[in-house]
Amino acid sequence: MASTVTNQQAAASPGSAASVVGAQAESLGGDNQWPLWEVFTQSEQGAPHEHAGSLHAVDAEQALQNARDVYARRGGVISLWVIPSGAITASAPGESGPFFDPGADKAYRHPQFYKVPRGVRGV
Repeated sequence: MASTVTNQQAAASPGSAASVVGAQAESLGGDNQWPLWEVFTQSEQGAPHEHAGSLHAVDAEQALQNARDVYARRGGVISLWVIPSGAITASAPGESGPFFDPGADKAYRHPQFYKVPRGVRGV
């Protein structure tokens, strides 16, 4: 079974997922919906986790179980991540120029400067 954080542990760490979920629950207003969780799946060992969708759940354990039932029921998934939507921080599309510009002046980051060894596939 998946490990979860107890309420006492969550209260001790203000930046934890449980505290984010608690803050989400307090800000729901009158619609009484459970907190929103983002689900990421991994299809094989070493592959990246990819966003599969969203779901509502009371806590992390229920979110993980619901994600298993919804996104892994047909097999092909070896790992699941569930993250409270409120815990995700993203860059703003309008600020993409200034935010990503520092990387453009580092030519060594471009793949044309590297030679791929023989026998390496999938690169």
